[in-house]
Amino acid sequence: MITFLAAHLDLLLFAALVLMLLCGFPVAFTLGGCALAFALMGSELGLMRWQTLNFLPQRVWVTLNNNVLVAAPLFIFMGLVLERCRLAEDMLTCLAELWGQRPGGLLMATTLVGALIAASTGIVGATVVTLGLLTLPVMVRNGYNVPLACGAICAAGTLGQIIPPSIVLVFLGDFISLANQQAALTNPALKGVTIGVSDLFAGAIVPGLLLVCIYIAYQTIMVRLNPSLAPPIAPADRRLMEDGTQVRPLRTRLLQSLVAPLALIVAVLGSILSGIATPTEAAAVGAVGAVLLSAWREAPRTVPVLRAGVLAAVAILGLLAFFDLRIGRTATPAADLWAIRLASVLAVVLGLAVLVAFGALWRAGLLMGIVFRTARITAMVFTVLLGATLFTLVFRELGGEATIHGLLANIPGGLFGAMVFTMLLMFVLGFFLDFLEIVFILVPILCPALILMGANPLWLGVIIALNLQTSFLTPPFGFALFYLRGVAPATVSTMQIWRGAVPYVMLQMLCLVIVAAFPALATWLPGLM
Repeated sequence: MITFLAAHLDLLLFAALVLMLLCGFPVAFTLGGCALAFALMGSELGLMRWQTLNFLPQRVWVTLNNNVLVAAPLFIFMGLVLERCRLAEDMLTCLAELWGQRPGGLLMATTLVGALIAASTGIVGATVVTLGLLTLPVMVRNGYNVPLACGAICAAGTLGQIIPPSIVLVFLGDFISLANQQAALTNPALKGVTIGVSDLFAGAIVPGLLLVCIYIAYQTIMVRLNPSLAPPIAPADRRLMEDGTQVRPLRTRLLQSLVAPLALIVAVLGSILSGIATPTEAAAVGAVGAVLLSAWREAPRTVPVLRAGVLAAVAILGLLAFFDLRIGRTATPAADLWAIRLASVLAVVLGLAVLVAFGALWRAGLLMGIVFRTARITAMVFTVLLGATLFTLVFRELGGEATIHGLLANIPGGLFGAMVFTMLLMFVLGFFLDFLEIVFILVPILCPALILMGANPLWLGVIIALNLQTSFLTPPFGFALFYLRGVAPATVSTMQIWRGAVPYVMLQMLCLVIVAAFPALATWLPGLM
């Protein structure tokens, strides 16, 4: 018995972790508790030194000082602010009026708005709840097939996991980068390959848009084959949201509802893809832009000041394009000096506009709730990350990394077989575990071996992101299904929600297979950067 434990203690650690998680124990404390228990067993069996845990504070310090991970709370804050802006409501109402007379029009409008909100906020729960509250009662009332409607809402809400900026891509990009560095210690040929969050953001754009197109194509085919599944919306129901204001022309309202999210998408993703800003800096830009946009909508009296701040930001970008605004140089040309002075004045105007925006959100009673929710979500995520750091340290010290390398190397089919095994393992665990838990546990363990076997790190990261997206839709524990169940009418059964989600899980797997077969879909755009 002792010999068996000594030979398989690393695998027993992993099995005990999965079992404890399936029993419903808190993730962060389960990770740390299992690691400490098996570290004590390993120390008693002579498989590891207990003093190895002295490296944990250093690893925690390195994790908390990772500038890339600072983007996570900023993107969370941005998403929570935009959730209060009712962007989705405006866009859905306009598209429902525009496409509602077409069979299946509201299905496609829901998918498109889900994609735009995903590129603006990336928060699955808020998107599913908003789409469910606005569109599901209208679809049910107008005779839409209930499973088809539920599936479209859940799938549209999960697009925030693959379309940047996405929290899962931030953490996945950092872990893939660490896995690549770990693999480079074994294979020096990989030392010149660098993968960052910016690369993963760029790599996920084309697959994300491909997934949106697959969703819309599926909805179009279903409606063409049987128009009764999604009949035209009654004229009285096409305006989903009534705010009591004077009704402006549809074209004007559609333009105004799309300008704000598109401008924010360009500001965040454009600055990353063009190399102007790092993901952390772009997240800060997005957070400030979300605050300005929210104040613009919540406090109309502040619009002149906010407009001046936005114009100042645009002017600063224009100066950056033509002048060198760096200060502290030994010799500064006169033109650059005047540009620096002008940029300083514009920065003061922008700063005042941001302060006014924060004040408007404070007076509206929104700011404190957003800050507290951001702090709670961020604390939860980083607590799980610290537990995963301890687990990974103990697992590797017990020889788990070598065991995983040998296991993947012995799977028939080489890299193809190892990839199939990895994707199936993540897919199955997605039925029971959250996507962050899978990233924190499996990516550090499996990805270095896959990279050593020849997998492109960027392509591997995109494939994993597509796979993890299914965890939100797979019954019975998909979070998107729970979110929709919470806001769905009583006439909609849980089984109908599950039935609607299954086809979209298959569509996600189809997209995964396409990207796996054509890696250029994930590597082409980053190669242009």
